[in-house]
Parts: sequence; structure tokens; C-alpha cells
Amino acid sequence: MVSSEGLSAPLSPPQAAARQYGVTKPISTAGPTEVDIQRTLELEKFLVEAGLYESKEEVAKREEVLRRIGQIVKDWVKQLTRLRGYTDQMVEDANALIFTFGSYRLGVHGPGADIDTLCVGPSYINREEDFFFVLHNILAKMEEVTELQPVPDAHVPVMKFKFDGISIDLLYASISLLVVPEDLDISDVSLLYDIDEPTVRSLNGCRVADQILKLVPNVEHFCTTLRCLKFWAKRRGVYSNVTGFLGGVNWALLVARVCQLYPNAVPSMLVSRFFRVYTQWRWPNPVMLCPIEEDELGFSVWDPRKYPRDRTHHMPIITPAYPCMNSSYNVSQSTLRVMVEQFRYGNKICEEVELNKAQWCALFEPYLFFESYKNYLQVDIVAADVDDLRAWKGWVESRLRQLTLMIERDTLGMLQCHPYPHEYFDVNKQCAHGAFFMGLQRKQGEKVQGQQFDIRGTVDNFRHSINMYMFWKPGMEIYVSHVRRRQLPLYVYPDGCKRPQPSRVVAQQQANDGEVCGSGSSERHLKRKDLDGVEVNQDTTPQKRQSTSPPPHDSVSPVIISHNASSASPEPSDKGFSMEVVESNKRTLSGEMEPEYASNSSTITHVSSKGSCDDAGFGLVAGICEGNTRSIDGSSVGSHNPGYLQGDVCEADSKGLLDNGCVNGNLQQNGSHEALEVNAAFGMVLNSSEGVNSEQITGLRFSLTSTA
Repeated sequence: MVSSEGLSAPLSPPQAAARQYGVTKPISTAGPTEVDIQRTLELEKFLVEAGLYESKEEVAKREEVLRRIGQIVKDWVKQLTRLRGYTDQMVEDANALIFTFGSYRLGVHGPGADIDTLCVGPSYINREEDFFFVLHNILAKMEEVTELQPVPDAHVPVMKFKFDGISIDLLYASISLLVVPEDLDISDVSLLYDIDEPTVRSLNGCRVADQILKLVPNVEHFCTTLRCLKFWAKRRGVYSNVTGFLGGVNWALLVARVCQLYPNAVPSMLVSRFFRVYTQWRWPNPVMLCPIEEDELGFSVWDPRKYPRDRTHHMPIITPAYPCMNSSYNVSQSTLRVMVEQFRYGNKICEEVELNKAQWCALFEPYLFFESYKNYLQVDIVAADVDDLRAWKGWVESRLRQLTLMIERDTLGMLQCHPYPHEYFDVNKQCAHGAFFMGLQRKQGEKVQGQQFDIRGTVDNFRHSINMYMFWKPGMEIYVSHVRRRQLPLYVYPDGCKRPQPSRVVAQQQANDGEVCGSGSSERHLKRKDLDGVEVNQDTTPQKRQSTSPPPHDSVSPVIISHNASSASPEPSDKGFSMEVVESNKRTLSGEMEPEYASNSSTITHVSSKGSCDDAGFGLVAGICEGNTRSIDGSSVGSHNPGYLQGDVCEADSKGLLDNGCVNGNLQQNGSHEALEVNAAFGMVLNSSEGVNSEQITGLRFSLTSTA
């Protein structure tokens, strides 16, 4: 935690200038004022009261668990060394080490957080058999170990389990040494000699964590700021690497870059500057803590000039350890759009905090996901028992990002998806069950009379990829269905009941008042739109507009199959929106067959929007989007990444950029003129002035027909 003594004695500008952190000069070397110090103390007090710090007993327990795991892997390596006929001396010298990375290594973990660990073993102990079979069996026999789940086919192979109640993610790296020394330097590049890429990725977590701590001006301020922003990201629903948002290392790199740009700032200043910088950042320009270096070992590093795949990345956040990689390759157009919106939200709140119009608690109000859209995809997963569901859920969750990408691809980006990185359970179901949700809306800023598209092929392809799970067991099923907001199951709400919806008139009045406070709706300060992103009808008469869509024929209600049979009756489309569902051979979640169906899951057949844009709950825009999707500031947040296709990567002359003013516009804060050139903030410039035309895409499984 940050002490008041540490806050009151910041580095002076001459001291900070002695070393340049990052690839460019800092934006500002100004230290904190008394007000900034007070705000930091208030922020830290809020974090403590929010329960983000562990007790001394919990800290001691984690240390003991790590010590015991360290002894287990040492004994495991000695056992295998003996079985393979090595000499007694080799058996005595045989060794394995446990390293930590992630939030635990960075010092920002909280109560109940897992510990990311890496086991480094000798060259003759392999991952496939020795780690995932022998060590797995050793752990499975231990009473302290529960929920043991090997994931050998992950991008970074991992074994997940709980040890004495502490969640552990254990990786393995076999290095090119017969004996692993106790004083092994994990940052030594020579460790990467003669190893495969999964091992490189396994080692990279520890190497990156060490580099981050070396590249920030003040580790204590960095840790407090990162702890704050991780909590914010979880509250706002944008903390999940597997879903297509950002994970722990991504947030750490973003925060570390802001610390480099403001080397003498305290946490309250850094939080504010974080949102200010990334609200204006021109993605897909990369965030880097240091220059990208190549080495004679020959591993590929992130380079959009050389590798076409790197040009497709939407939000590059580059790791600082060799080989430098994009840590955020999972981000899609849809998830980037959501994150940019949340950055704007955070920036707005921080501005209000600095003007004493809001408290810190306003920044951390939870995102009201189930009040933000009118239409959702519900993905239900069931299994025979809890253990099967854990494995099945992990597989399905790892593939949900593909569903987002497939919908983006098959609709040319006209259908926007917001996957929500939280799992829900219906405790009333007798079977092992979990559910994920995805908000759906048409592309914002486009107004059309009505379009229709078919995504049956998209959902079928997704289900096919899910069913390729090599550890599938009977009872593992997946159901994909469309639900409207009013049909959402009650178990998604905190108290099991829906919040009352304010009228459009009240919502518009709140927006006109520009009200921001430390309590109430977390979205109150934003310009009110209807919950599909369509501009609110300015008509002050609160009367419901009639849908122009005809009632669907021979369609089944998209409500998930556990609902009452009465919900299967056809109903008029919601605000001009219709989504037909074909459900064949459908099974109930308890495993019983419903006679009138012929398949084991529901699939969306087509989505259509009819009527005016104000009526449409969700729709498709005709035509093909070309070039980048532009943010409000004119910065690129989107699609096709022409900068990668058109431009070269080069070093930016940050001094010239800062001296001559900023391209993105100047920032005015409390009367002080602070120039921020985001291109100068990362040292790489990608020319995106000309853009590119979208290539003609054929063979997609959808139909686009006008119903206007």
C-alpha cells in the first residue's frame, strides 16, 4: 500500500530526467500536489474497504502452499531420474524450481485469487507424459488437491487445481540443462536455447513479469494503480483474456506504459491519466514498454511488416521480454469497441472526481450488462456431474471468442456482439449447469429501414467446433438460443429479480441534467441512448410505438428449454426485431427428450430488423464497411487495420511531436495545458491516412436481403 510519506516525497524532475523509461520521453514529469496526495489516500482507503488486500494469515498460507508444491515437484523429478537409470549422484542433484508470475509476482493479487506458477525442470523430463500424466497422478492422490483439471492442448499448456483451497495454475518448462541450479536466472535469454514454442510461452510469463517491474519508475505506485484498474475492469465487465477482453498481463502492461509517461505521478494521477491516454489512443498502434529486439535464437517477434497475421491484431499490447509477442491477440472488433466505450466512461468519471463532482466509488459502479441490450445470445452448457461440467465449461468458454469472431466475419461487422465474461448458474436445475451471455446490437451509427441475415451456418459451425472436444463424455451438451431482455432468466440478476426500468423520458432528463454522483446508475453521466445504441426518440410522449413486423409463423420461442411450455407460443417481434429459432430433437436440461424436436440444441436461423431505426431493437446495415471504424475522437478503433497494410514501423521523434503540439488534440486540465500525442507515447507510427478497401468476401454463411 502507498504511504503518505512515500507520496509526499516524489522524485524531482531532474532525478526523473536522469533515466528515460520506455521508448519515448515522458509526457510530464510533474509531481503531485497536496490535492493529488489526498486523493490518492482516499483512493487507497476505498481499495482497502473494498477488500482487495489479503490478511497476514492469507499471505502466510500462500507462502506455505508454494513451499509444499516446490517440494512436490522436486520429489517428482528425483523419482523419474531414479526410474530412468541415472546415477545416484544425478538423482541427488536432480532438481525442479517453482517460479511465480502474474498478479502474485507483481504484488497485486487479492483474497481468493489464483497463483500463476511455473515449474522449471531438466531436459529429460517432458511435458506430455511426465508432467500431464505422472505428476498429474501424484497430485490426484493427494488429499489437499481438489478440482484437478489438466489442459494440455491450451495455447499455454496448464494444469489447474486447488491446493489446500488455494487456486493454482501450474505450467511446465523443460530447459536444456541436465541439472536445474537453485539460483537459476529466469530472465537469461540462454534458457530459450533448443526449446519448443509452447515452452517459450510458458517461460514468457515469468520473464515478462520481471521485466515489467524493472521498466516502471516506481513499483509501489505501479502496484497500487494496477490493483485499482484491475478492480475497475472486473466491475465493468472487461477483464477476461479468454473472452476477448484483457487479462492480468495486458492491464499490467497498459498501466506500466502510463507510469513511464508520467514517472513522478502518484496513483490518483496515474488512474486519471490512464483513462485520458487510452481514450485517445489510436488503435491498432501498439503499446510497448521497450523497443522490440530480435535475437540470434530465431524466434519470431511481433512485426506487422513481416507477418501478415500481426496486421490483423486490433489492440496490440507488446510484451517486453524476448521474444516480444502481442499479449492481446484475442481482442476482436467487438470487444475493442466495448473497451473503448468503458475507457471513455472512466475518463468522464475521473474528470468529475478531479472537479470534486464525484467520489471514487462512482468509478467502480458495476456495468449493468443486462440492462444495456434488448437482445442476447444465451449459451447454456450442461454435463452429467460437477467434475464433467468443469472440464466442459473450460472448453466452451475458451471457444466463445470464436463465436464472436464468426458472427463478425459472417455479417461483415454489421452485427456487434458483446460477450460478457461472467458465468451464471441456475441453482434450481437438478443437472450440472452453467450459462454465458452475449449482448447483440446492430452496428451503431448506421441507419437503415431494415435488413435480414441468416446466421444458422455461423451457429452450426460454432457448435461443430465445440463438439470436437477430445474429452467429450455423454451428458455434455450445449444449447444456443436467442432471448430478449424481458425473457432473461431471473438468476442473472443479483437478487433474483429484475430492476425496474426507467422510462425514456426520465432517462433523457437524466442525460440532459448531466448528473454524475457517487451512487446510482453507473451509466447516468453518459449521453442516453436507447439500449441498442439507437438514438432515443426525442418525442416527449411516453407511448409505445407499434411494431411493423408481422408475427412469426411456425416459430418456436427462443427461451431456453427449461422454461414453461407456455413460453413457446409465437409473439410479435420486439421493436421490429425478429430472430427465428429452429429447435429439433431438443432435450431438456434434465436429459429427457421432448417429443416434438429432432436435435440436441437450438440454433438461430435468422435475425431481421424491420421498420424504422428507432423501432429496430437490432438490425443489419446494408453494404460492406470499408476502412477503419472511427472513434468519436477520430481515432481508429476498428476493422481492417490499414495501418498495418499501408505503413512501416518506425521510431517516432517524440521530442519533435511534443514540441510542435499534438496531432490528436491538446488536453486541458484545471487550467494547465498538457499536450498528449499518443503516437509519441509508444515510439511506433503506423501510417493509416489512406486506408484500404475491403476485399470482396465470398462463401459466407449468411443472407443479406432488404425488407424495407
